[in-house]
Amino acid sequence: MALTFNAAWGNEDVEAILGILEKYNVQVSFFCVGDFVRQFPDSVKAIAGKGHEVQNHSEKHPHVDKMTGEEIVADARTCEARIEALTGVKPSLYRAPYGEYPSHLVEAMEQAGYLSIKWDIDSLDWKDPPASEMTQKVLGKVRPGSIVLFHVGKQNTVEALPGIIEGIQKLGYEICMVSELVYKDGYSIDNLGIQHQNS
Repeated sequence: MALTFNAAWGNEDVEAILGILEKYNVQVSFFCVGDFVRQFPDSVKAIAGKGHEVQNHSEKHPHVDKMTGEEIVADARTCEARIEALTGVKPSLYRAPYGEYPSHLVEAMEQAGYLSIKWDIDSLDWKDPPASEMTQKVLGKVRPGSIVLFHVGKQNTVEALPGIIEGIQKLGYEICMVSELVYKDGYSIDNLGIQHQNS
């Protein structure tokens, strides 16, 4: 299963998150908005430098369900260029803002060389719940192949993270990056974020 962090605005807890991940020897996926990459290049370099993957979360965090496939791809390409220029690695995974996954987005991004990645467990850290509540929510839903959604810059994520990682490991799961989790060949992803074997 995989832990993922959306990074769109503040970077105030990036250093603390990276420290926790290093303590537990866990590699995760950060989905970064282009504006975040532009504003906080040192944080993005630190993320990549610790061996985590930096993936595409759009350039401006738009409502993609109101955009054409061409507009979505153009927006993502701008973010892609920022990430590649900074880290030397071209992103291959895309996470749409607001959890909006119209079918034309999935198709357009696939043609652009991306897998569109959603999640099946929302930590709800964006609602600032207590760390204990966040931990119970995540651990109560973990299953093989789960992708957990967190956000950089939220109130209690840093406090909750050690207990969540320890709990996941006690349940016998290996935490990996999303690129290591998804099937690349012979599978497709629908607009609910679910992979299906191609017939």
